[in-house]
Amino acid sequence: RSPHLFDFKNPLATMQNENKEIVDLYIPRKCSWTNRLIEAKDKASVQFAVGDIDPASGLYTGDTKTIAIAGYVRHHSESDMAVWHLHTKGTRSAATQK
Repeated sequence: RSPHLFDFKNPLATMQNENKEIVDLYIPRKCSWTNRLIEAKDKASVQFAVGDIDPASGLYTGDTKTIAIAGYVRHHSESDMAVWHLHTKGTRSAATQK
């Protein structure tokens, strides 16, 4: 028996965590700006964490906000606006709030 959690020789094998619970191999993400599903084939999408800064002291608080931007948004040159709006306003796009 293979010591690995995922046995590549068995086509019906599943991924298991350390507690032997079955977990998904792929967890889909949603774009933070458009709220669209980011497909696995979307190679232009990005995900990053933006740190929060205390306005009084100007120091990093230790908290982060994860932002995922789809390749569709990047292709239309709207990712800078989306990241700025998501981090400063803390809301989704104006298009989804209409």
